[in-house]
Amino acid sequence: MSTVDLILSRRSIRKYENKDISEEILKQILETGRQAPSAINRQPIRFVVVNDHGMLKNLCDNLFTGFVKYAPLVIVGCADTKSLLTGKWAVVDATIAMQNMVIAAWSLGIGSCWIGACNEKKVKEFLSIPNKWKVVAVITFGYPAEQPKQRKKKPFDKMFSFNSF
Repeated sequence: MSTVDLILSRRSIRKYENKDISEEILKQILETGRQAPSAINRQPIRFVVVNDHGMLKNLCDNLFTGFVKYAPLVIVGCADTKSLLTGKWAVVDATIAMQNMVIAAWSLGIGSCWIGACNEKKVKEFLSIPNKWKVVAVITFGYPAEQPKQRKKKPFDKMFSFNSF
């Protein structure tokens, strides 16, 4: 499968098989995040990998993210928005790294779901994330137990224009 086909086939997965991700595959996924570009290569990012099943049950327990407790793995992406010179780009840097991990995971047969709406204060307290760090997103990872269909997207001309807005 080409890289473009891989990206186009990726779906958000909210149901996972009861199967852990091997350390070898996890390291590959994490390495793609580590190798992501960042402004001036400052890398004002940090990731908390949560694979303790007991912790996962308590990480995100609201109506929209209740499925988190069934994922074998979660990566919480954080950005140092106070970083000297590049703090204003830290969220973008973290996002690029997390997208690398999402695509790499899909190429390895691992599904994921990007969660932007979480109780940041609770997540930071639960994972001992220092105040200066912003939680950018929580991403679940696991072997898919579902195959969602492509969701409807805006028409091309409603998203792209050339040479002016």
